[in-house]
Amino acid sequence: MDIVALWDAVRPWWVVWMVLLFGAIVFWAVRPKNKRRFEEDAQIPFKDGRNGG
Repeated sequence: MDIVALWDAVRPWWVVWMVLLFGAIVFWAVRPKNKRRFEEDAQIPFKDGRNGG
């Protein structure tokens, strides 16, 4: 099987792959386990770097 034939076989599935990838990222982002980390990360711009954090 050459690369062109492989590409022709895989090409129709890119939308499915992107939807699955998007769903996995959303699932990771909304997990309760990550809430505290994201809240801490959201405060980074408001921290004053001159006093050590």
